[in-house]
Amino acid sequence: MPSSNMKPPSLRTTKTSARRLLFLLVLGTAFASLGELAAQQQGSDAGDALRPMTFLDLQHFRSAGSPTPSPDGQWLLHTVSNPDWDEAESQTDIHLVSMSHGVSSSRRLTFTEDKNETSPSWGSDGTYFFFLSNRDAPSSSQARNQLYVMRPDGGEARRITHAEHGVSNYSLSPDRQSLVYRSGRSGDLQLYRLPIEGIGDPASDGPGEAAKLTDHPGGVESWDWAPDGERIYFVAPDSVDEGDQRRREYAFTVNIRNQETPLSSLYSLDLESTAVSHLAGDATMSVMRFNTSDDGRWIGFAASSANRYERNITQTGLYSDLYLLDATSGEVERLTETFEVGPNGPHFSPDGRWVAFLAPLVLDRYTMGNRHMYIRAVEDRGGEWRTLGRDFDGHLSIDFWSDDGSTVYFNEGIRATRQLMALDIETDRVDPVTDELASLSVSRDDETGTLLVNYQDPETPSTLFTVSSIDELSDRSRWIQLTDVNPQVREFALGEQSEITWTSSDGVEVGGVLTLPVGYEPGQRYPLIVSIHGGPASADVLNFNGGNASQVYAGAGYVVLRPNYRGSTNYGEAFRKGIVGNYFPPGYEDIMTGVDHLIEEGIVDGDRMGALGWSAGGHWSNWILVNTDRFKAISSGAGTSNWISMYAQSDVQRNRQYYLGDELPYHDFDAYWDQSPLKYIANAATPTMIHVVEGDPRVPSPQSVELHMALVQLGVPTELFLYPGNSHGIPDPRNRYLKAVSEMAWMDYYLRGIGEGFEWDQVLSALGEQIEETTAESEQSDG
Repeated sequence: MPSSNMKPPSLRTTKTSARRLLFLLVLGTAFASLGELAAQQQGSDAGDALRPMTFLDLQHFRSAGSPTPSPDGQWLLHTVSNPDWDEAESQTDIHLVSMSHGVSSSRRLTFTEDKNETSPSWGSDGTYFFFLSNRDAPSSSQARNQLYVMRPDGGEARRITHAEHGVSNYSLSPDRQSLVYRSGRSGDLQLYRLPIEGIGDPASDGPGEAAKLTDHPGGVESWDWAPDGERIYFVAPDSVDEGDQRRREYAFTVNIRNQETPLSSLYSLDLESTAVSHLAGDATMSVMRFNTSDDGRWIGFAASSANRYERNITQTGLYSDLYLLDATSGEVERLTETFEVGPNGPHFSPDGRWVAFLAPLVLDRYTMGNRHMYIRAVEDRGGEWRTLGRDFDGHLSIDFWSDDGSTVYFNEGIRATRQLMALDIETDRVDPVTDELASLSVSRDDETGTLLVNYQDPETPSTLFTVSSIDELSDRSRWIQLTDVNPQVREFALGEQSEITWTSSDGVEVGGVLTLPVGYEPGQRYPLIVSIHGGPASADVLNFNGGNASQVYAGAGYVVLRPNYRGSTNYGEAFRKGIVGNYFPPGYEDIMTGVDHLIEEGIVDGDRMGALGWSAGGHWSNWILVNTDRFKAISSGAGTSNWISMYAQSDVQRNRQYYLGDELPYHDFDAYWDQSPLKYIANAATPTMIHVVEGDPRVPSPQSVELHMALVQLGVPTELFLYPGNSHGIPDPRNRYLKAVSEMAWMDYYLRGIGEGFEWDQVLSALGEQIEETTAESEQSDG
C-alpha cells in the first residue's frame, strides 16, 4: 500500500482512445479491481442486473419542480429539468399529472429541446395555463422570457407578451381574472397588466396590449396582490442614485464594499386609478419583505437597519425587525425590537385571529438559540406575546396552518431524518406527524389545500407524492406518487444505508449515517471515506446519495461515514452549540470516535482511511490534517486555514465571531489563531487535495491558497484546484464532475494503491463521441 510520503500523482493526458478511456473510467470509478467486482456482484441481492452508480450517472439526474395544483385540485403541473451533459447545460419542460391516478398518468406538455418552459400557473377554470419561456428569445439575449398560454389537453402554446426586455415574473389575481407581470431593464423593473378575458379559447385573437401600471424611480423589487384583487403592494427604492447610474454608464465600474444605496419602502398600487401610495418606510429603516393576512386587513413587513454596514451585507436579516400595518387606517405597530437576532415573520393564521413570529428566547443579542414561536391576537396592539415551543428541543418554523388556526405544521430535522411536526397553539405541544426513515418536506397549497410531500430515502431520489389529508400522512399506503423523473436508479446497485450512534470521548452520544459498500460481506474490512457535512449548523440524513456521492463510493468498494458531529443540527440546542468557544476539538473527537467505532465493529480497515468535505466540512478536514496522521488522504473543499484573515475576507462575520468566543478578532487575536489549522500546519503529513471556487464569497479562495502554499513548502503532497466562478459551490456541471472524479482518484491512489492518480483523460473520456469526433477531425487534418 502507498504510504503518506508517496510521490504525488501527476496530472497528465495519455493518448489512449476516447472509447477505451470511457470504458476504463466506468470500470475504474465503479470498482477497485476485478476481484472486488466479482465479490460485489456475488453479494448483490439483485444479481447481475444491477450495476454500481458512477459520477457520470449523477450528471444525468433530472429534477422536478414548481408543483402547481389546478383550481379544482384534480391535476398538477410541474417542471422537469433535464441536464444535457454534452452541452454542459440543462433544459426545462412542463409536465402534467393526475392527482388521483398518479405517476402512471404523467405526460410531457412542452417539447422545446434547447429552450426552457418554467413557472406554470393555471387559468381561472383549469382548461388552460400560463408559463414563461425563452423559446422566442433573440440570440443576443437567450435568457429573455415571454409569457405563453396553452391548453393541457393539447394544441400549440401561444405567445401573449412581446415585452422588449422580457418578463421577469408574473402573477394572477386571487380570482385568476387578471394578470400582472414585471418587466424592464435592471434597476427599472415596472409592473404591467395584461387583459386575459377569453384567453383560454384557442379561437381568440389573444390578449390586447399590456398596460403599464407603474413608473416608479428605481423600479419595483418584490410585489404581491391584495387578497381582494383591487390593489397590488410592492417594495421599491425611495430614490435613485443618479450619480451612481451615470458613472456605471461611462464605465467607472469599480465596486464599493457595502456601498450606500437608497432605502426601500412599502407602497400600494390602486389598480383602478393606478395611483401609488406610500404605506411604510422612513429614514430609519429599509423595507425588505411583506405579506398580507388572508382577510386583507393586515400587512406584516420586515425592515432592516438604515446603516449601510448592517443593511448591505449578507447577514442583513440580523439587523431587521418586524412591523404590523393596519391596511384600513394605515397605522404601523412595531412588533419587535431586537439586535442581531433576525426574527422571522410576521405570519398570520388563516382565520385572521393570530399574528406570530419566530425568534430565539433572547432577543437583544446573538445567541444561535432555538427558534420559538411568539404569538398574540392580531388586534391586541401592544399586547403580551405567548412564547411557544420551549419544551421542543429544535427549531420551530411555520410551513402552514390548519384552516381554523389551531395548529401550525412545520418540517424539522430529527436526528438523521426530516419529519413533519405539529404545534398545538392552545396546549403548546409539539408532536410528530410523520415517522419515516427518510428526509421529507410537506407543503400545502394555499388555494386548494392540496398536500404535497417531497420525499427521499436511501433508495429513492427526490420524489413528489400527495395525500388527501394530514391524517393520511402516517399511512404510506395512502400516498399517491406523482413524479418518477429518475427511473434509472432502479438499475443501480446501492450500498445499504442506516443511522448509527456511538459515544464520543467525553461521553456524549453522537449520530451519523453509514453507507456500506455494494456487496458488503460481514467480517471483511473495507477502506473508509469520512464525508463531513458543511454548515456546521446542518446535518446528514437518510437521503439519496448524500455526502459527496456516498453511493458512488459505495459502488467502488468504500464504506462512507457521514458524522453529525458537535455543531450539527437535529440533535438539540446544546449539541448544536457545543462547539462555541472551542470550535474544532469536540467535533474532531466526535468524528474520530466514530471512526474508531467502525474499526472496532470490524467494518473498516484503519490503515485505509480518507476524509473529505466542503465548507465547514473543509474546515474540519483541515483540522484533521494538522491533528492526526491516521488518514492516508484528505480532500479539503472551501475550507478555512486562518480564522484571522478569514474574518474580513468572508461575506459573513457574526456567526464566526460567536463560534470563536464572541469577541472581535481585533480584541482577541489569540482566540482566532489558536483555532486556526494554519497555526499547527507544521504537523501536517497527509497528502491533501484542495478545491475552491476562485471568487467564493463565503470561504474565500485565499484560505485555500494559504493552505496550499504551506503544504508545498513543507513537502506534503498536495494539489490546488481553483474553479472559475463567484459562488460558494462549484457553479458548472463539468467542473463539479471534475472535482468528484479527481477526488476519488486521489483517494484510490493513496488509500488503495490503485492507478497513478488523476489524469485529465478521466474526465475528457466522459464526453465520449465529442472527443472521438474531435480526435478524428484532428487526425484528418494531420494527414
